[in-house]
Amino acid sequence: MPAEHVVVASTTDSESEARSLAAGAIEARLGACAQIVGPVTSVFHWEGAVQTEHEWRVEIKTAADRVPALTAHLQAAHSYDVPEIIAMPIEGGSAAYLSWLVDETR
Repeated sequence: MPAEHVVVASTTDSESEARSLAAGAIEARLGACAQIVGPVTSVFHWEGAVQTEHEWRVEIKTAADRVPALTAHLQAAHSYDVPEIIAMPIEGGSAAYLSWLVDETR
């Protein structure tokens, strides 16, 4: 059974871009709520080498049917060539919160 609610996460190299990505998603009603966590340390392969960078993580709570539009929005607004955009199912939680989450994405 597919999840009805998800958290979409992305990372970026500045707090200001993280705030912009979060605000843009909420203003477009593609997410109900977003948190910014950071800085975090990311270690990854890029251009043939292991990179270590400080990044800010944006976590956006949304309804599953909004994920394609939210993904497109984040890709268009993001400064990275290949931004991390992943969707993780929410398996449970407060019924009132999850109902609010869906209402705010309409």
